[in-house]
Amino acid sequence: MIRIFLPALLVFLSAQTVAAGTLKRIQESGIVRLGHRADAYPHSFVDGSGNASGYIVDLCREVVQTLRKQLNRDIKIDYVLVTAQNRFEMVRENKVDLLCEPSSITISRREIVDFSIPTFVDGASVAYRGKEIERFEDFGGKKVGVLAGTTTHELLRSTLSQIGIRAEIVTVNDHRDGIKLLGNGKIDAYFADRAILAYLYSRRDRGQEFQLGRKYFSYETYGLALQIGDAPFRLAVDRTLARLAREGRIEALANKSFGMTADELLRTMIAINSLPD
Repeated sequence: MIRIFLPALLVFLSAQTVAAGTLKRIQESGIVRLGHRADAYPHSFVDGSGNASGYIVDLCREVVQTLRKQLNRDIKIDYVLVTAQNRFEMVRENKVDLLCEPSSITISRREIVDFSIPTFVDGASVAYRGKEIERFEDFGGKKVGVLAGTTTHELLRSTLSQIGIRAEIVTVNDHRDGIKLLGNGKIDAYFADRAILAYLYSRRDRGQEFQLGRKYFSYETYGLALQIGDAPFRLAVDRTLARLAREGRIEALANKSFGMTADELLRTMIAINSLPD
């Protein structure tokens, strides 16, 4: 029995040791590795100058400022590009310290990574051509685009299957590609988080004829993903986010990134996150 469980125990203890050492490693190296996306507008993307940008990236930069004060040393940022498909593996394999993109918090994901207190509240919606789409049944017979490897992809696939609706799901690797397919009439609808759709809709190319849906098909809460078992590092992250919420900085950053005033749902999340130090 000992021989059977000893290797698994050693792997578990090794993982816990690596995870618990994030602050120590940052202290020694002077480098923090922030994972970011190229395409998750306006939360996490690469701008025209090739720099990591976006609302959640800005939140992570605030975390780095906290770490500089806490560790009393200069800390440089190593921006690591991740995808929707490999982002959590990058955290598990200790290739990034903090995942700075719209990661929906789910119970199954908490089996492989830890999450900060919430950074945003959103939900799946749709951009479409033709007749308005207000329910899953309206996708019947249509070509529907969605970003591969996301909770919206799984929601769309599983729900259509459960209710017996036949639709062609077209996966893409970049939201811009999905919107381009929609604008060019190659798909009938594009399914994604509403904040991302609203951002891309406001910046659509001239001549692209499609509409932004009003319906939320789900509600999701985002958080910053980090390694399991690293309580000191998570505390530093959560302390930063709570302070930003108390000071009104989170709402200001959201308004700047989205180009519009935060809605009641987001303001409620911010109020709940305004935890005293």
